[in-house]
Amino acid sequence: MKRPTLADVAAHFDELLHVEATPDYAQALNGIQVEHRGPVKNIAAAVDCSRRTIQGAIDADANLLLVHHGLFWGAKAPLTGAYYKRVSALVKNNLALYSCHTPLDAHPEVGNNHVLARQLGLIPAGMFGEFEGLPIGVWAETEMRLDELENRILGALGVEPHVIATGAVTVHKVGILSGGGGSWIDRAAAIGCDTYITGEGAHHTYFDAEEREMNVIYAGHYATETVGVRALGDHLTKRFGLPTFFIDHPTGI
Repeated sequence: MKRPTLADVAAHFDELLHVEATPDYAQALNGIQVEHRGPVKNIAAAVDCSRRTIQGAIDADANLLLVHHGLFWGAKAPLTGAYYKRVSALVKNNLALYSCHTPLDAHPEVGNNHVLARQLGLIPAGMFGEFEGLPIGVWAETEMRLDELENRILGALGVEPHVIATGAVTVHKVGILSGGGGSWIDRAAAIGCDTYITGEGAHHTYFDAEEREMNVIYAGHYATETVGVRALGDHLTKRFGLPTFFIDHPTGI
C-alpha cells in the first residue's frame, strides 16, 4: 500500500471528526499545527504535546504526532525557552503535529466519552452538556453498585478514582464527560444522573455533589482523555495500515 501524505491523513481526520463543523475554543486550533516532509511512515498518539511526548514520538521513529491538547492555546508566545524547545524538536526531527480537541471529545466512534462509556460496559443512550450548541457528554442507564463502577474505572484506566460518594449506593444513571468537567455537575443532575464521571474539578464541587445527593467520580483529566487518542490511533492503523504507538506521559491530574 502506498504511504499516505500528511495531507491525506489530515483530510481523513477532518472528515471523520467533522472538524470544521464542530465548535471549539478559538485557541484550540484543530488540525495540522506543524508540517513535515515526505509521506507519513509511523504515527504516535499522545494526550498532550510536551517535550516528553515529542521525544517519545521521535524514539518510536514516528513522523506524525497526534494529540488532544496541542501547542497553541491562544497566547502569542515568542519562540524562546521551553516553547522553542518543543517547536524546534518537531521541526528538526521532521515530526508533524495534528491536534484535535473538542471533536475528539464528542465523536461517537473514537470520542473520549463514548469510548470510555463502552470500556466501562455502559451503552450510551444519549448526550448532554452542550458547548456552543454541541452536546459533548454521554449518559447511560445501568444497575450496579457504586464500588463496582469504581472497580471498572480502575480496570479500564489503571487509576484509582477519587469518589465523592454522596449519592445512592446503587447506580442507575451515569453521566460521563472527560477532562475538566467538574463545573458541569449541575448539567448531569439536570438530566437525572445519580452518578457523574469526569476527570477533575475544584474543591467546591464536593458541595455541588453533596447538595444534589449525587456521586461524582474524578478519574483524572489525563486518564479520561487517553482513550480517544488511543481509539483514533487504532482507527488510523486499520485505515492506512500504518503502525501507531501510544506515548504515555501521565500527569496524575
